[in-house]
Amino acid sequence: MPLIEMAIRRPVAVLSIVLMVVLMGFVALQLIPIQLTPDLRKPVVAIFTAWPGASPTEVEREITTRQEEALTGLDGLEEISSTSRDGLSRIRLEFSIETNMDKALMLIGNALTNIAGIPDEAKQPRIRTRDSEDNPIAWFVINKLPGNDRDIQTYGAFLEDFLADRLERIPGIALANIYGGKRREIQVIVDPQKLARFGLAVPDVINAMRSANASVSAGVVEEGKRRYIVRTDNELVNEERIQNLIIRTQVDQGTGRIARVRVSDVAEVSFNFKKASTYILSNGGKSIVSNVVRDTGVNVIEVMENVRAAIKELNEGAMKQAGLVLRQVHDDTVYINSAIGLVQQNILVGGLLAALILLLFLRSVRATVIISLAIPVSVIGSFVAMAALGRSINVISLAGIAFAVGMVVDAAIVVLENIFRLRQQGKSPFDAALEGAKQVWGAVFVSALTTVMVFVPILVMNLEVGQLFRDIAVAISVAVLLSLIVSITVIPALSNKMLAGPVREFSDSLKIPGFDHVASFFNRFILAYARRVVYSKKLAVATIIVVCGVTGLATWVFLPKLE
Repeated sequence: MPLIEMAIRRPVAVLSIVLMVVLMGFVALQLIPIQLTPDLRKPVVAIFTAWPGASPTEVEREITTRQEEALTGLDGLEEISSTSRDGLSRIRLEFSIETNMDKALMLIGNALTNIAGIPDEAKQPRIRTRDSEDNPIAWFVINKLPGNDRDIQTYGAFLEDFLADRLERIPGIALANIYGGKRREIQVIVDPQKLARFGLAVPDVINAMRSANASVSAGVVEEGKRRYIVRTDNELVNEERIQNLIIRTQVDQGTGRIARVRVSDVAEVSFNFKKASTYILSNGGKSIVSNVVRDTGVNVIEVMENVRAAIKELNEGAMKQAGLVLRQVHDDTVYINSAIGLVQQNILVGGLLAALILLLFLRSVRATVIISLAIPVSVIGSFVAMAALGRSINVISLAGIAFAVGMVVDAAIVVLENIFRLRQQGKSPFDAALEGAKQVWGAVFVSALTTVMVFVPILVMNLEVGQLFRDIAVAISVAVLLSLIVSITVIPALSNKMLAGPVREFSDSLKIPGFDHVASFFNRFILAYARRVVYSKKLAVATIIVVCGVTGLATWVFLPKLE
């Protein structure tokens, strides 16, 4: 194979390529997003429709049910679920993986626009491609500073308008939620006796306020070269306007006097906070909590660094001025760093154990060093492919790399063992490296290819299971393919240089008393038993039955329960 001979004749070029791959791997490692688990790209759309003051039953009957009926026939819709609570309808739509979400969002908007019978008091539906119930990466508690006697819940509007907006402007944050606060509202408390005295009912007050609460165009006034656009500003934005709002006008036919009934005649108007529907306690006192939901495919570690910087800025600025303090109580990066650190430790220990086992069986420090180089080159080089394929560093991908640590040395062991054998037969280092690699490269290639083929179904699977385990398939497949390239290029090139001395200098140069005797006895026992099996059909059949029976029984006993 020309590649093998070229690698042996040009070791400097091979070394340069190896260093370049390792360098690119380290660069890619800085660019790959770091998170706890892979992103499961679920095409999910959440629709929120607010109807202030409505009960859950009314919300379900007038809004949720109508919207569900309009959205049921959407293409690619797999699941629809809804929640109706005081003043809010939430519908969650989950589509199939292959659904075009741009088209789906357009169809959803058209369907919601064409729904008839929605109450006029209901707000326009808000459509989000990220659900507020997605797993947040951080939670915060907002408490009062010492000396602040104001009710913490009355800061709800301030936090929703300021804090949530500031957090959502952080790169990588898709959504910020605030829970436990109260917003101001204009309350109109009618007196039933006064209504009865004027012959009015509650709907009369509501209709009068609804018709008056508008800002409409009143035409255009032209004066010389100037043109003025006139609008009537009748929006009910303060207590005085509502109190002076006329509900009914009646003219006395006998006297010609005009009688007017205003809102202030039948009701009390006040600007107060809404009654809280959620109470959150922290350290025995009322609090407000907030969380942030990340965008898909972002580096959680970097996002949380920006979030912590924003928290520090807020606590030293606007939050402190408002008499509040923002305290973080949950951070996903703690679990991410712990889990990733544990897997990284397993990779390091696994690599060292693999090198130790190689040393015990090869009994050559030089040979062990040659093969051990395949581990870091293959593992670090796999980060380049993971970055190019848009994968992330998480416990699943690192678990795949941990599994691959023991697999990447397989091809290198086969190639080096054959080179080692030819070297012991007296061939020159160059001939042993060239012929040894050529003789086994086909078998090594097929072995690596079969390993990769096992993971092909996972790579092409679009279901959640495929998305979850795709990182482990990519990590193992790339590492094994890189180990194949290393075994037919780097291993022969290093063998030509490091196995160049007399055979006795690198052959069985390491002696381990005790272990050598056990290994020698085991070797003699296996060879003797193999000879008897070859010449005895009954013993061969018995051996097959015993091996199959023991492995089958062990599999049945230790197989975990299906969950």
